[in-house]
Amino acid sequence: MYNYERKLDYYNYQNNNYNKPLFSVDENPSQLYDPYAGFIRGNMFPSLYNGYKLSQPLEIEPLNERAQLLTFLDALSFSMIDINLYLDLFPDDQDMIQLFNQYRIQTDRISTEYEQKYGPLTVNSEATNAFPWKWDDRPWPWENQ
Repeated sequence: MYNYERKLDYYNYQNNNYNKPLFSVDENPSQLYDPYAGFIRGNMFPSLYNGYKLSQPLEIEPLNERAQLLTFLDALSFSMIDINLYLDLFPDDQDMIQLFNQYRIQTDRISTEYEQKYGPLTVNSEATNAFPWKWDDRPWPWENQ
């Protein structure tokens, strides 16, 4: 007689998602990855990180200061989104709210620095508040500045 349960166990074992780590409600902001480390791992929470087939995540090496600022903005934005998802489930976690606000302030500061040096990031940036209307008169990145 064929044992279907044993076959099912075998397929579950072979499934790459079989050993996903479980989320711990006891997450602590001091135990989270920093924004860049979380960004390259795709997860701010070490207990949820699964390296899959990579022993080390791919490091991002910006070519210049402009790319470095954009990478840092991406990392901070990712961190805020991931923490926001956590706060949707645990809205009373004061430490996480404080960390979210800290990243929001850093994002605002880095965005302002970027826009002062390189122009607006979005169409609703303060840098576009001009007359006559101009979105950005600087060369685009692909125009070999």
